[in-house]
Amino acid sequence: MSEPGASALRQQDPKLAAALHGEYERQRTQLELIASENYVSDAVLEAAGSVLTNKYAEGLPGKRYYGGCEWVDVAEELARERLKELFGAAHVNVQPHSGASANVAAYLAVSDAGDTLLGMSLAHGGHLTHGHPVSVSGKLWKPVQYGVRLEDGRIDMDEVERLAKQHRPRLIVAGASAYPRTLDFARFGAIANEVGASLVVDMAHIAGLVAAKLHPDPVPHAAVVTTTTHKTLRGPRGGVILCRADLAEKVDKSVFPGLQGGPLMHIIAAKAACFGEALRPDFKSYAKRIVDNAQALAARLMAAGFDLVSGGTDNHLMLLDLRRTPGAPASGLTGKVAEEALHRVGITVNKNAVPGDPQKPWVTSGIRIGTAALTTRGMGMPEMEKIGDWIARVLERPADEVLAREVAAEVRDLADGFPLFSWTPVVRTGVRAG
Repeated sequence: MSEPGASALRQQDPKLAAALHGEYERQRTQLELIASENYVSDAVLEAAGSVLTNKYAEGLPGKRYYGGCEWVDVAEELARERLKELFGAAHVNVQPHSGASANVAAYLAVSDAGDTLLGMSLAHGGHLTHGHPVSVSGKLWKPVQYGVRLEDGRIDMDEVERLAKQHRPRLIVAGASAYPRTLDFARFGAIANEVGASLVVDMAHIAGLVAAKLHPDPVPHAAVVTTTTHKTLRGPRGGVILCRADLAEKVDKSVFPGLQGGPLMHIIAAKAACFGEALRPDFKSYAKRIVDNAQALAARLMAAGFDLVSGGTDNHLMLLDLRRTPGAPASGLTGKVAEEALHRVGITVNKNAVPGDPQKPWVTSGIRIGTAALTTRGMGMPEMEKIGDWIARVLERPADEVLAREVAAEVRDLADGFPLFSWTPVVRTGVRAG
């Protein structure tokens, strides 16, 4: 055993410890603008690294296949009750290891392999698990895909209705990973009811905004709702499922024993901590700041001449279409080039396909930007304006090394003014700073 306060990892495995330290430094000194990422609180981080990682607990609270589950039962029950309160759900399951596994479990609870699934195209802002052919969702189900109108970047609900009537899907999936506008869950629900389909809503990106009443609520309109917990909810990496009371047993059995074995009890405890934080009044003001920051950053980028899919944002993210950026064809600006150029100055984004994208998925013609993580660090609209200006400067001259060094220094100065944590990781120094 290590001495109290010492880093066992640093002593036993210095190479791995160095990797953890490097990632801490990257997060601390750079600006995280990937829309699917966030920073957890000290409490969530503590729960995720707790002794609950040692416990096997197949089953549900009070109905386990292992002994010694009295305390993990408490943690899981806290997570379940808090999640139900947060979204007003009749039943929840907090065991899915990820959003992808939550989606597959949800689909299996309301349909059978071989049934038709109507979901949003990945190329238009959907997700792999919404019926893409390389995903299990496109292999086990018969996928039919809807998208956005190319002229305005909005979901074409008339197309959704037409496709639903034509193909009579057993399952309709609503939700997106790169869609900057609000979703019409009431219309999706009405379409599903008309064709006899079950509506599954994947609210992974917007769950924090839904919890804060800043986005329409899918729960009253859907048979099942899934979400990750690590995006706008600001929790650990994982997934959860919410459903109607009559689907409770089917959902639970789809998760275990249908797809998973023992749940990750340390992550379930971290989810409980996350849901407790989201129930506090200050979470609503945090979510409001996310949206305000996104709209401020979007406005700054549009003023600089960038083209945003749909012309702006209603939520936490925006999608830049670089094809119509001034000078883009001459400079060869693609999503890949833009991501790499911004990474060199300490601004982290991800390349992303845009509707009608002619580029390969590993190149793309766009980048996706989100504001949840920097809002967690305390940044506001003045910082968003600075960041928008830096993005514009870098993407106007992505190969300019002198400019990159200049902007990198300014980015580092801004990051230093917004500490990532209230303490220094033990793996870095051997002791906490405070």
